[in-house]
Amino acid sequence: MGFYLFFAILGLIIPWYFNLQHILYSGIPFSVAEYFRQGTATPLASSITFDFFIATVPAMVWMLLEIRKLNMKYVWLYVLGTFLIAFAFTFPLFMFLRERKLSANSV
Repeated sequence: MGFYLFFAILGLIIPWYFNLQHILYSGIPFSVAEYFRQGTATPLASSITFDFFIATVPAMVWMLLEIRKLNMKYVWLYVLGTFLIAFAFTFPLFMFLRERKLSANSV
């Protein structure tokens, strides 16, 4: 479980380090439209952006189904956190909390 928690912490810190670098030093006002424009500005950036979206959709569907199946709380926080913080944070956090829930259920 510590493995997932470690990556959740990294997923919180590292993406936001780069987001803050952009916000503080790029001189470009932050907006969702600008975020997507820059995310598709080059073929490499487009590859990473679309890779993220293609992987995130089925992962989030699976997360929501697991949350319902395991009767976990705060479903909306995972969805909101994915778009406001980072999927790199919410997915490992979900995995950590899922493992904790499965351990508690098996006792």
